[in-house]
Amino acid sequence: MPSPEAQPAPVDVVVIGSGHNGLVAACYLARQGLSVEVVESDTVLGGAVSTVERWPGVRVDRGSSAHVIIRQSGIVEELGLAAHGLRYLDCDPWGFAPAPSPGDAGPDGRPLVFSVDLDATCASIAAACGQDDADAYRRFVAVWGPRSRAVVASFGRRPSAGGLVRSFWPLGAPGEGRTRTPGGELAVDFLGSGDALLDRWFGSERLKAALAWFGAQSGPPMSEPGTAAMVGWVALLHDVPPGHPVGGSGGLTAALRRRLEADGGRVVLGDGAARLLVDDDGTGPRMTGVETESGRRVVAGAVVAACHIGVTRRLAGEDAPPALAEANPPVGNGFGLVVRALTDALPAYPGATPEESLQGLQLLCTDRAQLAAAHGDWGAGRVPREPVPLAMSFSASDDTLAPDGSHVVTIWGQWYPYALADGSDWDALADAEAQRLVEAVDRFAPGFADSVQRLYVQTPVALERELSLPRGNVMHVEMGLASMFGFRPTPALSGYRVPGLRGLYLAGASTHPGGGVSGNSGRSAARVVLGDRSRPARARAAAIGSLRRAGARLGRRPS
Repeated sequence: MPSPEAQPAPVDVVVIGSGHNGLVAACYLARQGLSVEVVESDTVLGGAVSTVERWPGVRVDRGSSAHVIIRQSGIVEELGLAAHGLRYLDCDPWGFAPAPSPGDAGPDGRPLVFSVDLDATCASIAAACGQDDADAYRRFVAVWGPRSRAVVASFGRRPSAGGLVRSFWPLGAPGEGRTRTPGGELAVDFLGSGDALLDRWFGSERLKAALAWFGAQSGPPMSEPGTAAMVGWVALLHDVPPGHPVGGSGGLTAALRRRLEADGGRVVLGDGAARLLVDDDGTGPRMTGVETESGRRVVAGAVVAACHIGVTRRLAGEDAPPALAEANPPVGNGFGLVVRALTDALPAYPGATPEESLQGLQLLCTDRAQLAAAHGDWGAGRVPREPVPLAMSFSASDDTLAPDGSHVVTIWGQWYPYALADGSDWDALADAEAQRLVEAVDRFAPGFADSVQRLYVQTPVALERELSLPRGNVMHVEMGLASMFGFRPTPALSGYRVPGLRGLYLAGASTHPGGGVSGNSGRSAARVVLGDRSRPARARAAAIGSLRRAGARLGRRPS
C-alpha cells in the first residue's frame, strides 16, 4: 500500500471501485489518452466479477459466473479484450430443465434443453411439451429477437427519452422483411408481466417455469409489471449464448486491467477511497480528487464513482449536493444465497447426458408455483420453505478450475431475506440453509449430496461483508420497473452526473441499466465524461467561429 508521503502526479480521472463497470469506464477513458487511476479497498480485483483460490488448487467465483449481457454489448470487441487474455467458453446448451419423471416413456420423462441451435431447441420442446409449444417458441424467438435487440441498444445508451426512442422506434416502423408493430401491442408486452406473456404464448407449465426462472434471475418475480422483457431476452441466446471466462469469472476483470495498463492507466488495490475532495472556485463546488484510506490524496479533475450509490453519498459527506444527499433508492431486503460446492463428481441428471445438462444454467424448477411460494416467503421475511435452485458446473468444460477428480458446483438460491422476520442470525443458519439447497439439487440429480466434499456459503449478510453489497443485494438497487431506465438510481441522478457537484460521475449497478455483468454503465459514464471534457473546446471553437463570421460581416459593410 502506498504511503501518504508518496504522492503521485495528478491524473485526469480517478475511478472508485475495480468492479467490471469501473474498469470498463477506466479503459474507455484511458484509450482516449486520459490518465486514469482506479482505487479499490479490496485486495482482490474485480468486485463481484472476481475469482479466488478458495481451496488449494480450486478456483471459485466470488460473485457472478455466467456472463450474459456483456456478450451482447460489443464491449469485449471494442476494447479488444481477447488480445489481453480474455477467452470465453460458450455455455451451449445454455439452459437445461430436468424432466419431472425421468425415465418415463412419455413427455414428462424428457428434459428441456435450450441450445443456440433453434431447431434443436424446438425439437427438445416438442418431445417434452408438444409440437404446439415448439412452434410457438419458434414464433416467440422471431418476434422477441428484434425487441430484445432494442433492449440491448437501450442498455448501451443514456436513459434519456431520445435514447429510448432511437432504440425502440424501429420496432414500430415498417421495413424490409418486417411489418409495423402497433404501439399499443408493444406497450402491453413491455409493460406487462413475464407470467402474462408466457401464458399468452405457451401451454406447457414446464416450459413456462423454465423460462420464468431464467427471467427471474434479474430479481423481480415474473408476476410483476415490466418483467416481460426479461423473459424475452432468451431470444438473443440463440445468437450469442452466455459465456464463462476460462479460469473463472475474474478473467474478465483481469483482462480489463491489462487493457487499462497497456494504455497507461493503473489500479491500486487495498487502498480505497475514504472521502471525496471538493473545492469551490467561485463557480460552484467541483471535484478535485479523492483521499484514500491510507491518507493518500489522488488529485483529479473528475471522479467516476463506480460503487454503490449509498457509498458515494457517504464519501461525499457534507459536500453531497441535494440530489445525492437525498438519494434513497430501494435496496430491498436481500436478494439470494450462494453455495459454492467442492465435489468429487458432477451432478448427474437421469435421462440427460452431461453434454445436454452441464454446459449452462441448470434451471431446476418445473412449476411457477414454486417460484411464487419462494418469493412470498421472502416478502414475509422467511427463508423459502421449498428452495428453488439454479446450478452451474463450469468445471465440466474448464479444467483450470479444479484438479483432476474434483469439481466446482455453484448453487444459487433466490429470494433469501437479509433481515429475517423472526430475528434469526444468518451466521447460525448458513450451514443448514446451504444443506437444504444441496438437497434441492439432489432431488433432480440423485447422488449429488454424497459427492459434496466442502462448502463455502454466501448468505445475504456474507455477501454484504465480502463484496460490499449493502443488504446483500447483488443488483445494488431493486430491478423493478420503478427503478429502471430514467428512474435509476433516482430521476435526478439517472444521467451519470451528480447535479450540483461538477466533475462527479456515477457508474456501476446502481445506475442504468442495472445489475448483471454488462459493462454498459461504465461505458456510458465514460462517454459522458469525455463529452463534458470536449464541451469547453467546442464552445471555444464556436465562439471563435462566431467572432470570425461577425468580423467578415463587418468587413463587407459599405463605408
